[in-house]
Amino acid sequence: MQDLKSRTKTFAVDCWRFCAKLPKSREYDAWARQLIRCSSSVGANYRASQRAKSTADFINKLKIVEEEVDESVYWLELFLEVLPEYEPEIILLKKEASELLAITVSSIKTARKNR
Repeated sequence: MQDLKSRTKTFAVDCWRFCAKLPKSREYDAWARQLIRCSSSVGANYRASQRAKSTADFINKLKIVEEEVDESVYWLELFLEVLPEYEPEIILLKKEASELLAITVSSIKTARKNR
């Protein structure tokens, strides 16, 4: 299984590649920028969590990962509403985001329990 550091980076790149295919307009651009920001923040903050200075710091950084991956799901859901022709690709991105979210939430729960 791919490690989370690599997996979160791949998620960001896949979201970027999806956004690069979108029609060029002010409306799509606004949403694409949001998706690119939050999906890339998932990996950046996961990496930061691996250098946490304490369990509390680790949990706080993972909470940011949780928020950013959840926001990614939101933007993907919006794209699904307005671009049904991209459904197969969006569904795959949402599936990966949902798995990353579940892993993150589980990690937070474990860290809190072991604190």
